[in-house]
Amino acid sequence: MHPLLAPFELKHLRLRNRAVLAPMTRVSAEPEGRANDLMLSYYSAFAKGGFSLLISEGIYTDTEYSQGYFNQPGLATEAHRDSWKLTVEAVHNAGAAFIAQLMHAGGQTQGNLHHARRVAPSAVQPAGTQLSFYGGEGPYAVPAEMTEEEIQQAIAGFAQAAIHARDAGFDGVELHGANGYLLHEFMSVEFNQRSDRWGGDFKARLSLPLTVIREVRKAVGEDFVVGLRLSQAMVTNSQLKWDGGVEEAKIRLATLANAGLDYLHISEPDASAPAFGEGPSLCALAKASAAVPVIGNGGIATGEQAQGLIERGEADLVAVGKAALANHDWPLRVERGVAMTPFDFGMLAPLATITNELAWRQANDHQATLQP
Repeated sequence: MHPLLAPFELKHLRLRNRAVLAPMTRVSAEPEGRANDLMLSYYSAFAKGGFSLLISEGIYTDTEYSQGYFNQPGLATEAHRDSWKLTVEAVHNAGAAFIAQLMHAGGQTQGNLHHARRVAPSAVQPAGTQLSFYGGEGPYAVPAEMTEEEIQQAIAGFAQAAIHARDAGFDGVELHGANGYLLHEFMSVEFNQRSDRWGGDFKARLSLPLTVIREVRKAVGEDFVVGLRLSQAMVTNSQLKWDGGVEEAKIRLATLANAGLDYLHISEPDASAPAFGEGPSLCALAKASAAVPVIGNGGIATGEQAQGLIERGEADLVAVGKAALANHDWPLRVERGVAMTPFDFGMLAPLATITNELAWRQANDHQATLQP
């Protein structure tokens, strides 16, 4: 059996294989953040296509400052919660587990219905320009340094959104601590220049994600999956590396994993590449440092790449993003030896919406999935 197709137990979840759908922002929710029928069809296609575990796009957590993009889905309100129920049910009926990724955009906010003000650990402007395929234009705004009250609001938002995810039927939540969003910013020496209890050396800069992990776990109990996504790179800086190198990375990974997590989700441009120029990958460092399963993500397009990551002991599960977008049936294609459709950035033009993906499929006469 291909190692990717072997079953796996993630806490209480019995997964039929080790293929995971990576989270991908689709800006296709209703304007006020409710999930809709288009999203139901989109997510259920991946479950029908053989993925055992789906991780949702980043979902905003409160009606303060967490929303990052217009038409981003939320889990901040009861209406948001209820709008997800049919989509979660459809994914389950197709045989997959479903985890909600909880995200606070922080300084990388491009669009927020609730506030024009942007907040971050410190008043540091993100580099580069906003992402046009998510509806952004021009440079990022300079965010305001968060007050203690605003930090507490963000923590409470993660916890309440986790409760809403549980009550909507999701199998767990993934805290978005990657790609330059709020939790990543608090861990980052570049973006966190605070001198209070939320800033300082690399251990002190873990204070906010550790608090969020603790409060989410307290809110949902021990029987609900709680994971954390981590990366070095940010949306605004793809070359960014963690300060401190290998040894500090091991401490960071172990400290976070031991705070009450059920898995770590490691995202790098290339999941197998050395984390710091030479030596082990960040996935391998996570496997060596954390006593929880590791999901590896980044640059995985083929079954052979996924097989290598698992066989080398760098990851327990493999998350696929762009290749999955082109092949909703990616696991079935691996299983049957069917050629993959190459990813085409035209799927994201002019916006990275599900509607534009469907238009691309129609123009290219490409079906979303093989028959199970």
